[in-house]
Amino acid sequence: MVSEPAALRIEPWSDDDFGLLQAANAPEATVHLGGPESDAKLADRHRRYLALGADGSGAGRMFRVVLADTGEAVGLIGFWESQWEGIDVYETGWTVLPGFQGRGIATAATIAVAGEARAAGRHRYLHAFPSVDNGPSNGVCRKAGFELLGECSFEYPPGRPMRGNNWRFDLRGQGAA
Repeated sequence: MVSEPAALRIEPWSDDDFGLLQAANAPEATVHLGGPESDAKLADRHRRYLALGADGSGAGRMFRVVLADTGEAVGLIGFWESQWEGIDVYETGWTVLPGFQGRGIATAATIAVAGEARAAGRHRYLHAFPSVDNGPSNGVCRKAGFELLGECSFEYPPGRPMRGNNWRFDLRGQGAA
């Protein structure tokens, strides 16, 4: 289990979180994701985040990451249904605002979101696909108890080839969540 350097909580994404999404769209926070998105793409993403989990189906959910002591939103994380090699799985991804990186926040939030995915109960596995060049995000996966399955190729965003690591967390196992 990873010790949390700062107590945090994850709270369901709300209409008020568009500003957080804009702050997370900084060039230094999106370097491994193809760079910042346009305002129109951010608005589309925000609508998708609001819709995710709104029906209570367990298909996924987006959250803002909040420091417990100050109530300040410092990032976002979520899980959603995906398919990997013909198997239905959950996928996760996160962003911590640049001024708060390097404090263990992403790891603690990933452990919390794995617990949410486990509670949703629809799939056995939670996957993450950070770029092979993204040392910090690969470290988050390792520290949160994910198993590295190897490298893979995909497009993200669509039309941009990317090499990523395929990390898998067994939601039925004895992991960190």
